[in-house]
Amino acid sequence: MLPKDAVALVVMMHAKPGQELLLQAELIALVRPTRNENGCLLYDLHRSTDVPGDFLFYEIWASREAHAAHKQTPHFLRWNARKDTLLSSRESTFWKKIA
Repeated sequence: MLPKDAVALVVMMHAKPGQELLLQAELIALVRPTRNENGCLLYDLHRSTDVPGDFLFYEIWASREAHAAHKQTPHFLRWNARKDTLLSSRESTFWKKIA
């Protein structure tokens, strides 16, 4: 049972050509510290089987506030400072479970 304020976040990322392996390493480095954060209920990283440079994070947070706190952590701030050199595009959407 999820907390009533829980939200899912889907983040799609597309690597710049030639940056696929470095992007993968950077994303994997986020997994352990993020999973240890208060409010992080699920934090799974996926890589496309069709487009090797495409990655997806599927995240569940106890609340939008928990996710906002995540964005202030040292590991996220490090990633945020590097992402523009690795990504050609990024899309993210919050979702609310209804059934």
